[in-house]
Amino acid sequence: MKLFFKKIKNWIIKITIWFFIISIFSVILFRWIPIPITPLMIIRSVEQLANGEKAVLSHQWVPLSKISNNLAKAVIVSEDQKFIEHFGFDFEAMEKAFEGNQKGRKIKGGSTITQQTAKNVFLWPQRSYIRKGFEMYFTFLIEAFWSKQRILEVYLNSIEMGNGVYGAEAAAQHWFRKPAAKLTRYEAASIAAILPNPRKYKATNSSGYVERRKNWIIRQMGYLGQLKFE
Repeated sequence: MKLFFKKIKNWIIKITIWFFIISIFSVILFRWIPIPITPLMIIRSVEQLANGEKAVLSHQWVPLSKISNNLAKAVIVSEDQKFIEHFGFDFEAMEKAFEGNQKGRKIKGGSTITQQTAKNVFLWPQRSYIRKGFEMYFTFLIEAFWSKQRILEVYLNSIEMGNGVYGAEAAAQHWFRKPAAKLTRYEAASIAAILPNPRKYKATNSSGYVERRKNWIIRQMGYLGQLKFE
């Protein structure tokens, strides 16, 4: 029995060491190379096929220089206004989200752009304490090895922006029939406004709720000014 537990312990140690090696190597590697597909894209496609639907996956990687600054600003003001300042975590937003959830109020989750990037690129979408733990780990690695420009570039290329639509270029083509580089302030705000639930909300022919979010985002973009790394 002691030998059995010793083998189990050795296996756990080996798995843990290899996990750290592979995860750190992956984060460093993705600092430079485009990310062709994410776990979320695969999961959504499998879900569509399981429901008897056609798998829809529209995604095209483009560098940050070919994404309108309007979209960069729109997602920052709508998703993470302290993105440039923090090291991956907005503890004030997390505290507010926790207090709101304790009181049973529907409130934004408090995840930063870096946390959402960690989840989209390396993990799965379902909420759990285990996934949240891995998310914090990958968030730390991303902030340690990537620049803010790279984090924003990966985020804008991997985020879900419609049903089967991933990334800025695919979203710009899907919603407005134009490249991401040419998105106007209103169009950028329209895409950012649906991010809380991109499979439910529409960037065009939007509901009253989404239209109000668009207007709020446009006002906030005016306050943001120039991004520090522009």
